Amino acid sequence: MSLKKIDTKMLDSILKKMVDTVDESKDEIFQIGEQCRTDYEDLMKELLEVKEMVLRVIDEGDDLQQKSKFARLRLSEVSKHFQTYSEDQVREAYEKAHDLQMKLSMNRQQEKQLRDRRDELERRLQSLGDTIEKAENLCSQISVVLNYLNSDLRQVGAALEDAKQRQDFGLRIIEAQEDERKRLSREIHDGPAQMMANVMIRSDLIERVFREKSTDDAIREIRDLKRMVRSALYEVRRIIYDLRPMALDDLGLIPTLKKYLSTIEEYNQETSIQFVNMGHDIRLPSKFEVALFRLVQESVQNALKHAEATHIQVKVEVKKDQITVVVKDNGKGFDQDTEKKGSFGIMGMKERVDLLEGDITIDSKVGAGTVILIQVPLNK
Repeated sequence: MSLKKIDTKMLDSILKKMVDTVDESKDEIFQIGEQCRTDYEDLMKELLEVKEMVLRVIDEGDDLQQKSKFARLRLSEVSKHFQTYSEDQVREAYEKAHDLQMKLSMNRQQEKQLRDRRDELERRLQSLGDTIEKAENLCSQISVVLNYLNSDLRQVGAALEDAKQRQDFGLRIIEAQEDERKRLSREIHDGPAQMMANVMIRSDLIERVFREKSTDDAIREIRDLKRMVRSALYEVRRIIYDLRPMALDDLGLIPTLKKYLSTIEEYNQETSIQFVNMGHDIRLPSKFEVALFRLVQESVQNALKHAEATHIQVKVEVKKDQITVVVKDNGKGFDQDTEKKGSFGIMGMKERVDLLEGDITIDSKVGAGTVILIQVPLNK
């Protein structure tokens, strides 16, 4: 069979099998994550119990050590002046000192065993936490893959008529997936993962403050911990929103952009973001809305992270046969003639616009901000 004459129905059948396989894999990974969460909660309960037992054994050990000290002093006194004490008194002093010493030795052994168990539980919790994080990352990555497979690749066979087009399209999808994975991994590592690690540290601190200081100090630490958890929850919700805004499917491009830019402005309080809609608020085909939203998202993120802009303006004009998007910022700009190694953001934006058969123009100078003009035909 010629590659240029490949049966598109066969390709669609293969893609369906891919979607089903990936979907099943996602369910299996989700089940693994849920089982790990259950194990994590059980181990956490056991760890708390072991920590309480360690504290109790330490207190008992301190009490036994004090009693053993007095018993040895009593035995020493009886031994020095054995003429003034009866044989029963000497034997009683010896047996009491010996008994306390044995109890102290057993207490120390029990303390060591509990400490070893506590350390083992903490290591297992760390391992389970890493597994849960990896499972969540994999589920997110698979969701991205499923999104591409379901939204863009279902009917790709009819559009791709020769092997070269299919190869180029596949490479672009792989690059987009890898960029998304890197971004998601970086944001989770720098955001929620770091915050949750701090939560674990602060929880130990609260326990120590409660034990060593006053209840009021512990309550203040708990309030700080609640603020930290709330911040971590906000970060997780923001990352989920960045992955795929639900409003994009329900409301369309313009309302979603308004909400997204408003949220970003609230999150980055030092930067003002202005949104202007000069055209009609109409629904576009799904692939246009997703691609255009990602283009604006990438442009705004570049202005915030790299250009350090304090003002960003986004203009959208939807006409009958064309949509125009302009993103302008007052950031530090960049030299377009100098290629930045390891940067694929602009390359990815150009590839998205090419897929829509549109044009993108980037005008930027060092110290003079950046203007991005995107024009996409709708009649094609």
